Amino acid sequence: QVQLVESGGGLEHPGGSLRLSCVASGTTLSIYGMGWVRQAPGKQRELVAMVTVDGTKYGDSVQDRAIISMDNVKKMVTLQMNSLRPDDTAMYYCNLKPQGISVTYWGQGTQVTVSS
Repeated sequence: QVQLVESGGGLEHPGGSLRLSCVASGTTLSIYGMGWVRQAPGKQRELVAMVTVDGTKYGDSVQDRAIISMDNVKKMVTLQMNSLRPDDTAMYYCNLKPQGISVTYWGQGTQVTVSS
């Protein structure tokens, strides 16, 4: 069974930085991509960043403030975000898309709160 375990969330101050990590286990599938989406209370889930074999993609709200990287061997994805704003407050979910099959695996989420 595929499991994704996120780490690195918590309380951050505006203007600060955060680093989220997610490690996948329980699979020998090759990875097409891994990434992060977030959902704030009362809002729709939105893309934060995704890294795939084809490249990277960032959500408009984090463009130029985020860097995503993936270690395919360790099955780990890392998100670095800078210049945090209160509207970055959300639950951040890691996801994994294997190659060759139409399924997406999700982590349980890690809360990020940006507040002074």
